[in-house]
Amino acid sequence: MPSMTVNGRPLRFDMDAGTPLLWALRDAANLTGTKYGCGVGDCGACMVDIDGQALRSCMVTIGEAEGRVVTTIEGLSRDRSHPVQQALVAEQAIQCGFCTPGIVMAAAALLRQNASPSQEDIEQAVPNLCRCGVYPRLVSAIQRAARVANRSEAIAGPAAPGTSIEDAARSVPALRSNSPLPEETS
Repeated sequence: MPSMTVNGRPLRFDMDAGTPLLWALRDAANLTGTKYGCGVGDCGACMVDIDGQALRSCMVTIGEAEGRVVTTIEGLSRDRSHPVQQALVAEQAIQCGFCTPGIVMAAAALLRQNASPSQEDIEQAVPNLCRCGVYPRLVSAIQRAARVANRSEAIAGPAAPGTSIEDAARSVPALRSNSPLPEETS
């Protein structure tokens, strides 16, 4: 039974060692943020961090991940405060969201290795496919994330998960609930 550390937790998978890590994460660990896109390593939707390197989890078996440290999008930042997550939202570089977890993981790995990536660096390190075509905004967002990580810029974070829609609407003017906010009822 292959074992590894996933998002800070030691896990042992009662699965064949030849099982792709993607399926172990999604089916056995219920970590569904890692997406299945192509299954052949082309799209990058399944990107995870393994020992500090962005790798396509559809191309890594759980036997190959034995004893390693795996981080998925769920383990990167539970409150969405990671600079890459903040910058993607701020730069409106997310459309349908399907490819976003893989892009975030690839960009986070890049920024750990290169504090100030060029457009070419980003294009090489984040080869993920996005059918929505957010590439120009993506490059800008990752460069902005680098500035946030280097503390030369700040981005106000999104509302935390579990925040009521009324509280979120106070800080995000474009978001409105169907019920009036308390200050609107007077």
